[in-house]
Amino acid sequence: MAGKPILHYFNGRGRMECIRWLLAAAGVEFEEKFIEKPEDLDKLKNDGSLMFQQVPMVEIDGMKLVQTRAILNYIATKYNLYGKDMKERALIDMYSEGVADLGEMIMHLPLCPPAEKDAKLTPIREKTTNRYLPAFENVLKSHGQDYLVGNKLSRADIHLVELLYYVEELDPSLLANFPLLKALKARVSSLPAVKKFLQPGSQRKPPTDEKKIEEARKAFKF
Repeated sequence: MAGKPILHYFNGRGRMECIRWLLAAAGVEFEEKFIEKPEDLDKLKNDGSLMFQQVPMVEIDGMKLVQTRAILNYIATKYNLYGKDMKERALIDMYSEGVADLGEMIMHLPLCPPAEKDAKLTPIREKTTNRYLPAFENVLKSHGQDYLVGNKLSRADIHLVELLYYVEELDPSLLANFPLLKALKARVSSLPAVKKFLQPGSQRKPPTDEKKIEEARKAFKF
């Protein structure tokens, strides 16, 4: 039997958190090796573990996978979270990319100087409520099913629910006009594997604060 996947990243959300969410939702236990200082990253680079000299990196099934989307694609395929055919997979990819677009904006927000934060927040709020959340609400409304694609849980649902938690952290009122998305969030959150991941003490990471940013700067020298 293969060992648990091993995740190499710093002890924060960043680009690894969506991978943690996907593994957790699939019911897969994983280990984490945190990069805490430049030497930790140098060691991975020097032993040939990082194809492009960067993390996230996941050791799984005898491979050392890098590039977030490649890792997510592999996990989703392995654990049957990627649709039943090419058309479903195309939809899942399209929705996942939309989630990633908004998620990227939110992920970078803590890195903004405090004086610039409000200016950055305004377009994020606007795009959240006028572009991204209405699009996903309309998908659910159009077919009346429990999940985004094929009436079956997929990576797109998991990525979207993760995003909805981040939107809620920004401002809970942003979800007010999206009842189907709130229902999806509740539905996915109540799945046993996800419910466990949402409990205190799990491997889910807290919101990024100044301390986490400083840890990342120290580890990655930026």
